[in-house]
Amino acid sequence: MTVRTVRERGPKGKKAVAFAVDWPGWSRGAKTPELALELLESYRERYRPVAVAAGMADEFDAAGPLDVVEDRVGPGSTDFWGISFAPSGLEHEPMDDAEIDRKIALLHECWSFFDAVAARVSADMRKGPRGGGRDRDQIIRHTIRTESEDFAKRLGLRVPEEGALTPTGLRDYRETYVATMRAYNAGEGKRMRSWNLPFLIRHSAFHTMDHAWEMQDKDLTAPAE
Repeated sequence: MTVRTVRERGPKGKKAVAFAVDWPGWSRGAKTPELALELLESYRERYRPVAVAAGMADEFDAAGPLDVVEDRVGPGSTDFWGISFAPSGLEHEPMDDAEIDRKIALLHECWSFFDAVAARVSADMRKGPRGGGRDRDQIIRHTIRTESEDFAKRLGLRVPEEGALTPTGLRDYRETYVATMRAYNAGEGKRMRSWNLPFLIRHSAFHTMDHAWEMQDKDLTAPAE
């Protein structure tokens, strides 16, 4: 058993990303495909709590080495951000019940991981070498608003500005987001153009975990590396 992995590089070769296609949220970007793959492997244990919380610890622990099953050129956004911005050739819709249940379970645990990190890190974040960077609340707002007011629009959801920033609003939004995903997978709603549902779930999970790890790394109550 291996970890099915996709490497994606930008058309100009400026940046690349590697992601585990069966584990939404386990994705890292770097300057080259080789470095992205190395960085992805280094985050295996950091992603493990998500798999454990989703009841998939045995499956995750039994997974062997990263196995690059697709090496692809992504859109220009991959060059700019070092993030995957399009479905891979392995992501198809509609998903069967087992696949969508599995991916939504992992997305739920990515959300829970993010919420737990946000609740325990320092309000002020460690700054970059030039003194820049967002604080905790700015990261939280960005993460939640980008997903609820941008990603969710791909499914036709219209969340009021800052509507998901309260505890009740966030809970209601996430429940609606998941319900809309299931309805979309069943054939309801207008089809997305350049995205599809497996990618939307993966992208939502990635964005959540990326900023959760950012908060962990910049937490002033944690020792600097």
